[in-house]
Amino acid sequence: MIQAVPAKVSRLIHTGQVIVDLVMQIEALPAPGGDVLAANACFEAGGGFNVIAAARRSHMRVVYAGGHGSGRFGDVARAALEKEGVEIAGPQVTGEDTGLCVALVDARAERTFVSHIGAEGVLERSVLDGLQVTQDDIVYVSGYSLMLADKATVLLAWLEQLPAGTRVAFDPGPLVDAIDAMLLERVLSRVSIWTSNRVEALRFARTDDLDAAFDSIAARLPTDALTVVRDGERGCEIRVTAQRDHVPGFRVNAVDTNGAGDAHTGVFLAMLASGADAHTAAMRANAAAALAVTRHGPATAPDANEIDVFLDSRR
Repeated sequence: MIQAVPAKVSRLIHTGQVIVDLVMQIEALPAPGGDVLAANACFEAGGGFNVIAAARRSHMRVVYAGGHGSGRFGDVARAALEKEGVEIAGPQVTGEDTGLCVALVDARAERTFVSHIGAEGVLERSVLDGLQVTQDDIVYVSGYSLMLADKATVLLAWLEQLPAGTRVAFDPGPLVDAIDAMLLERVLSRVSIWTSNRVEALRFARTDDLDAAFDSIAARLPTDALTVVRDGERGCEIRVTAQRDHVPGFRVNAVDTNGAGDAHTGVFLAMLASGADAHTAAMRANAAAALAVTRHGPATAPDANEIDVFLDSRR
């Protein structure tokens, strides 16, 4: 059981979507119209829960502001959040269940998703206002939220009235090139931390050159923003203003990459909130992602002690 943290600490205000994953291990995706037998299948909390769990396991206080369902999937989501010690601020939505993602993990440890949004698409302005966000907090925004018209409207209006200096972390997600351009620009104007993987960064910049992608991202963020781009076992690249730094990753035997990027993000934000510099935060986040891919399931982020042990073993 995760121990409670003191009340007066930085919070991660998570405005994204906690859903339920139906995870199936397969050898390979079938051809269109075909079929394949899965080695196993299970229901687990996923989506935004992966970032939340990673941050909590590195001792960050987390508040989930999104909606949650009134059916069996909502029960799964709430139970998982409560087990991690997350504060549930968002509403339980009557008559609608939490959404579902079918996550197919093949023999290469690659994952393919098909998602359906449910009650987690609900975001209430009164809930957000009641959080009384301060400059000690980090507000997490998912690109998926911008794909939901009603949620995006509420979220953007609230973001734009947050106190100056409030840290906003933006994870664009794999659909970054499908987000409405005007909505995206409104979010980017408030972003202080960009966190994505390499493919997402390239899609955002519409280029196949990572250097060009970094320049494109930096040009559209505030001048003092921090950019993090994950690159699998190679680690990640970080950029603060004009200074760019490569933080090496760790070679491990990967069995499931589902949730590894989220583990990285959650640990990275938790470390920043604790006062760590960006390089130190990225090193621990790289270690967390390396451990996560050695485990099956979506929310496989290690706790702080496991990261310590792993880093000690690699020195």
